[in-house]
Amino acid sequence: MDAGAPEVESLQDVVAYDAEFFALYHPVTALEMVRRLPGFQLDDGEDKRGFGAASGNVLINDRYPSAKQDTASTILERIPASQVERIDLIRGRVRGIDLRSQSSVISVILREDIPATVRWDLATRKTFDLSPLTVRGSVSLSDTWKSLEYNAGLVYRRFRSSESGVEDIYDPSGTLLEARLEDDLRRGDLSNVNLNMLTWIGETLITVNTRFGTFEFEESLNSVVAPEAPDPQSDDFFVDTGDEQEFEIGADAERNFGSNLLAKAIFIYTREEEDGTSTQNRVDSAGALEFIRFADSNIVQSEGISRLEFDWAGWEDHAINFDIEVARNVIDAELVQTLDTGSGPVIVPVPGANTRVEENRFEFLLGDTWYRGALEIGYSIGGESSTISQSGDATNKRSFTFLKPNLSVAYSPTQERQTRLRLGREVSQLDFSDFVSSTVFQDDDLALGNPDLSPESTWVAELSEERRLGELGVFKITLFYHWITDVEDLLPARIPPPIDALSEVPGNIGSGERWGALLETTIPLDRLGLTGARLDIEARLQDSSVTDPVTGEDRVLSGEGDVRKPLSLDNENRYAFAVDFRQDLEVARFAWGWNLRKRGNRFEFKVDELVEHEDGLEVNVFVETTRWWGLKIRFDALNLADFHQFRYRDIYTDERELSPLDRIEIRDRTDGVRVRLTLAGSF
Repeated sequence: MDAGAPEVESLQDVVAYDAEFFALYHPVTALEMVRRLPGFQLDDGEDKRGFGAASGNVLINDRYPSAKQDTASTILERIPASQVERIDLIRGRVRGIDLRSQSSVISVILREDIPATVRWDLATRKTFDLSPLTVRGSVSLSDTWKSLEYNAGLVYRRFRSSESGVEDIYDPSGTLLEARLEDDLRRGDLSNVNLNMLTWIGETLITVNTRFGTFEFEESLNSVVAPEAPDPQSDDFFVDTGDEQEFEIGADAERNFGSNLLAKAIFIYTREEEDGTSTQNRVDSAGALEFIRFADSNIVQSEGISRLEFDWAGWEDHAINFDIEVARNVIDAELVQTLDTGSGPVIVPVPGANTRVEENRFEFLLGDTWYRGALEIGYSIGGESSTISQSGDATNKRSFTFLKPNLSVAYSPTQERQTRLRLGREVSQLDFSDFVSSTVFQDDDLALGNPDLSPESTWVAELSEERRLGELGVFKITLFYHWITDVEDLLPARIPPPIDALSEVPGNIGSGERWGALLETTIPLDRLGLTGARLDIEARLQDSSVTDPVTGEDRVLSGEGDVRKPLSLDNENRYAFAVDFRQDLEVARFAWGWNLRKRGNRFEFKVDELVEHEDGLEVNVFVETTRWWGLKIRFDALNLADFHQFRYRDIYTDERELSPLDRIEIRDRTDGVRVRLTLAGSF
């Protein structure tokens, strides 16, 4: 029985890929099938509060999973490929599916009445700069008990990674002041348990999703004087530990009321708790301990969401939806920091570190999609209202209200061609961590919180053209322009005594702009004599502009700093690209391939610092086979170029570029070549 509300549907809006399309790749999981879709980039959604704002671009049987911590990727990884009937690439409003500002989504359609299936995988990895092997394993069971369909999964991972390199510190004239050797080792254990259930109670479809996860880690950084250091210096030893626990339960109920109305109720509760410690030991050139800094923190976050969705198809050539959502979010943060110079630990006050932040949110969306032959016009008006209150070290209460109109026009004369225009307003969410102060021992820095931060809002204009050439070929280009209000960045702040230092707080620095182009393409290479080969390319070129709050001059938007690999393409930089080659030799049941990733430099504009991050070219290769014992055996060689990660840090005596340069730090790290062997199968 299907709970989808009947409505008008354009065949041009759906590109269906039956299971036979993926047979060449011998997939074990639904995730592998999704990754082989031509011209599609999987999106697990953003880390936002609320449900509608955080959903990605993957549906299961035409339904967004009622889960947040349990991402689409992890859900797809638990589904055996044998259970997938087809995957629909959806580029317009069909079957009551709301694209939620995405240009396209996919719906993984599962088979009915399938036997119990166990899917498993086991991987071991070796980093040549580290001695121990690491392991990862997962297993999931899909079955039906009476009228209850369920999927249960378990994942365990033990990880070890490292970065090593040098950091040189120069005076403004370029004279070397310090030369340091640095080894950064990260280790930990991660485990997740998931259970997804689905059943019919009368004419109501009930779905329940649960997840429990634990994560323990330790990161140690040794920064010692290099033999070529010009003067005696101190050695620093940093240790950060963390113990995290996550819990989530989500449920939804879906039912048809008459022939034209579909209603759905969603409830989600999540809770995360992290206990962490940070320690810095400094030892002078004679081996004597200079000081010990210690920070002990506890952060608890929770979120409760209630949401109603209605889809009505009683108006000819129209599909109307109405969504309403309420949510409550809470974060409690505690931090105790001490300094011991030899006479015992002394508490160091950190302004804004011990605080409680509460938010009550309300959102609604009323939309309509109007079909006129090959033309599809979608228009909606949404709104959100939130009240954020803060207590503890900082006390404040503020309310925000935003309207979010949206207009999209899609012209699809054939299934092989679509032109889409979108205009709309998007509103970011305040990161609760920006309200809470924290310390960064490794950079001798203090990250202050700001209770007066406002959400960033953006008017988005996008124009895309998509062409599908045969079964595999895709070419899609998107031009975009963003007008941003209340750009979130860093503002100057003075830390009062006893610290008495210049610092910065997250704040709003005015209006900005971002523009560029995104290319997504899949190119079959059979005509070049490479049978069964394909090339997938994703590339982005962009620029941006905002007025710097310190210098008053125009500059690009700030980007993120260190981001763990694989290299993320979604960041504030001039360009980013990923090129993936794969060839499947069907008769030999063998495949091989490689991928390249590169992104432009990212800048952090702090009050008294300018930080630039530069990464080299990431190169990975793989071979895989399904010839023996019904297993998929895969070997990956990762980071073959052992690319360098540079950080250039210009530190000024006071405000950046308005005061003399104090020193220059240049850090160069690599994290080693890695190999991985994976076995996967199902029964």
